[in-house]
Amino acid sequence: MRVVTRFAPSPTGFVHVGSHRTALYNYLFARQQGGKFILRIEDTDQKRYVKGAVENLLSSLRRLGIDYDAGPGKEDEKGPYFQSRRITVYRKAVDQLLQKRDAYRCFCTTERLEELRKNQMAQKLPPAYDGRCRELSQEESDRRARQEAFVIRLKTPREGNCVFRDIVRGDVEIAWSQIDDQVLMKSDGFPTYHLANVVDDHFMEVTHIIRGEEWLPSVPKHLHLYRCFGWNPPQMAHLPLLLNPDRSKLSKRQGDVAIEDYLKKGYVPEALNNFLALLGWNPGEKNEIYSMEELIRAFDINRIVKAGAVFDLQKLNWMNGQYIRSMENGRYLKEARQWVDAGLRDNPKIETALFAVKTAVNTFAEIPEKLRIFREAPRSADEEARKMLEDASVAQVFTEFLLELEKVPEIDEAIFKCIMKKIQEKSGIKGKQLWMPLRIALTGEMHGPELGYIVEYLGKAETSERLKGHLNK
Repeated sequence: MRVVTRFAPSPTGFVHVGSHRTALYNYLFARQQGGKFILRIEDTDQKRYVKGAVENLLSSLRRLGIDYDAGPGKEDEKGPYFQSRRITVYRKAVDQLLQKRDAYRCFCTTERLEELRKNQMAQKLPPAYDGRCRELSQEESDRRARQEAFVIRLKTPREGNCVFRDIVRGDVEIAWSQIDDQVLMKSDGFPTYHLANVVDDHFMEVTHIIRGEEWLPSVPKHLHLYRCFGWNPPQMAHLPLLLNPDRSKLSKRQGDVAIEDYLKKGYVPEALNNFLALLGWNPGEKNEIYSMEELIRAFDINRIVKAGAVFDLQKLNWMNGQYIRSMENGRYLKEARQWVDAGLRDNPKIETALFAVKTAVNTFAEIPEKLRIFREAPRSADEEARKMLEDASVAQVFTEFLLELEKVPEIDEAIFKCIMKKIQEKSGIKGKQLWMPLRIALTGEMHGPELGYIVEYLGKAETSERLKGHLNK
């Protein structure tokens, strides 16, 4: 059996990081198994459709390197597949359920359903349809259908439990009494998620459904639909929630949750994939940095964990920094240039400045602040930094540096390192006492970008002037 997975988002706005993780797991599993990964747009709820959402979704998937395939037997039709273009398929399916009396027409008005919901909530009962139209005779149902608006509901079992096996959670048991008679077809003739989802998964030959745990309570409805149609259901794996540090569900109220937000803030696509892959999946080894190819090879659906995964922004920042530091220089410069302020963009030494901050940033969005020292005079050092400049060895280091500087026509990073090595060998001063006073004198700060690149950017004359200024104080 060839593995077929799918990602089936609704075009209702931004791509949540949890949705992207779902897409990623489906993609990794399909690729690891040599199978197919299908993209299906569940756009049957026209009221919730957001203009531009599909284009945004496709752009996000493309930027993060997740490609999708044609469905089985549709090699000339790669997709994505839109449910709104498959209405005829769903109507045939629902007609089949009506003929077998596995579904029924419901004529209850919106007003009646709202009143029913209010009464149930007042009695502290879970809101559910009371089955008023469930046992209407065929004759009455046909007669009223010619005059009244209706929806079509699934006739779910009333007694016993639905027991099923989930790859992540093991055996799961849900009482049928907790399952509502789900609406399958709305009065406008469009299917609900539940019907379209099952029908499409069957005809697209999906073998594994990997989705968020919020869909777990819907599994009995879906399994019952499979039984009614006489189809074999796919295997299912329900992923743990993504959580805020306080263990609440990750939501926009507590920070960014859209993939687009992170891309706009200078996060590297590979880092986002790497980070999200490890939120809910344990590879069973200490390594934390994985390329997409390594993720595909390592991914094991049986190692997805049950517990909710905390979205640790500090961990993401650390991981993103690792990717920036290991980035090939050509790509790094191309990406980093987009974040340079106008005042520095045309500077002939901008590449030197960008290389200086490469090891100091965790996201590209930090570049403007890190480049501040290249466009402004040094800030006044704080008390701790000033004390370091008062050390007796500082004057010796600065004097020796200026003497060596006079011997070269210009200075770059390589020459700077040679000069510092000579000073260390000659004076015996090393480590913090050697390097930090120079940094403070040149930038006004104790920490920052690589000092060799800073000196190269400043040039011989400016470097000399700043050091002499401290010697003459």
